[in-house]
Amino acid sequence: MAIAAGTKPHPIFLAGRWVESPDILSVSNPAHPDQPAGSTYNASPEQYEEAVQAAVRAFEETRKLPAYERGRILREISAGIKARREELARILCLESGKPIRDALVEVDRATLTFRLCAEEAERMVGETIPLDLMASSKGRIGFTRRFPVGPVAAISPFNFPLNLAAHKVGPAIAAGCSIVLKPPSKDPLTMLAVAEIMAETGLPEGAVSVLPMTRQQGDEMVADERFKLLTFTGSPSVGWRMKERAGKKRVVLELGGNAGAIIDASADVDWAIKRCVTGAFGYAGQVCISVQRLFIHESVWAEFLDRFVEAAKALKTGDPLDPETQLGPMVDAAQAQRTERWVREAVAGGAKVLTGGTADGAFFPPTIITDAPRDAQVCSNEAFAPLVVAFPFKDFDAAIRAVNDSSYGLQTGVFTNDLGHAWQAFEELEVGGVIVNDVPAYRIDHMPYGGVKDSGQGREGPRWAIEDMTEIRIMVLAPLDARG
Repeated sequence: MAIAAGTKPHPIFLAGRWVESPDILSVSNPAHPDQPAGSTYNASPEQYEEAVQAAVRAFEETRKLPAYERGRILREISAGIKARREELARILCLESGKPIRDALVEVDRATLTFRLCAEEAERMVGETIPLDLMASSKGRIGFTRRFPVGPVAAISPFNFPLNLAAHKVGPAIAAGCSIVLKPPSKDPLTMLAVAEIMAETGLPEGAVSVLPMTRQQGDEMVADERFKLLTFTGSPSVGWRMKERAGKKRVVLELGGNAGAIIDASADVDWAIKRCVTGAFGYAGQVCISVQRLFIHESVWAEFLDRFVEAAKALKTGDPLDPETQLGPMVDAAQAQRTERWVREAVAGGAKVLTGGTADGAFFPPTIITDAPRDAQVCSNEAFAPLVVAFPFKDFDAAIRAVNDSSYGLQTGVFTNDLGHAWQAFEELEVGGVIVNDVPAYRIDHMPYGGVKDSGQGREGPRWAIEDMTEIRIMVLAPLDARG
């Protein structure tokens, strides 16, 4: 059931069946708006209801699936993604505008994510707890075990339409939960192709549904009490409103940021420049841990900035399908125009643009700004664009304070060869992750990932997502002689 642009809309995956609906969802190609990437359907209210009821029924089966069976299913999904690597990368490239070289990396990461979930499914261990801490509890012992919480509602974002969805679907299967996934409306075709792989694994009927849907239908899913956990990746404004409507269910939020990177006086400047170019401008900066704020020690300020600007200008912009392209379009022209407005606002407040700053349709060039007011949107909000604002600093304490001067706290990169500064950053930065001698955009898929403050709550990464999708239950054993 391979997807091809211009063909009949791809069916949606409802509780193990492929179905259509009256509501066709067209999928644009950000690089070529006149050449659609394809189409599918938004689920109807009746189809949504069917999927939820099926997930509730399926949970009675998924929660009893043995570890070896959950592991097998996840390994088969991983192998299926690997086998269709080039096809999936092309679909992802066409519908998201992500350069093909980066799309291939995302497919490889999803292969790893599902494999990691298989391993975690097979090592969900509990504890033995001695309870004889007082005379009345003599001889008693406790055992803990994790049990799945129930059906999961999942909403994934457009910037990593495969791997960030994998970080929701994979842990749900591993934990023994059923799941209904709302993929991003801008690029749903990639996960529908992965659903073809999942359909061949023998998952219980209703264990997984992949349903594109309208925002109104998505709002209903957020509030639906039949789901026991909501996992959402997206913008902070949307995510926190969802939490307010979610009721009693657990909520895991992976939200945005305006990530900082510190270039200390002792940093390896060559390495820092190389990594910051990638960390700031990869996928047109549309990464929640993209380098947005750059804090550079005054002793290396001039050298770093001159070379950083030169490296940014050398990036190749163009067709995402070209293997040489390093910078493709933003997700649509409206986002490029919004970014240009933010740059103009900063300039009006006294900022200087060292390179870039002007949109061309959906394309926005690598943009580097200095002297921006701290309250300008390019500094205080999430740009989600190929845009960096640079600031000099005199001492490391000031750099720490500047990074923390934000409502966000996802990850921070710290380039330093001073071990004391590395430890200080770990102790004092108000973020979910401190990446020493690399950019905040660094992530490998088994690490705990998430933020503090407005950047969210909870952690992803298979092991930590499974903890959220399960709850601990203890069994206490009393000795026979305790009855008399």
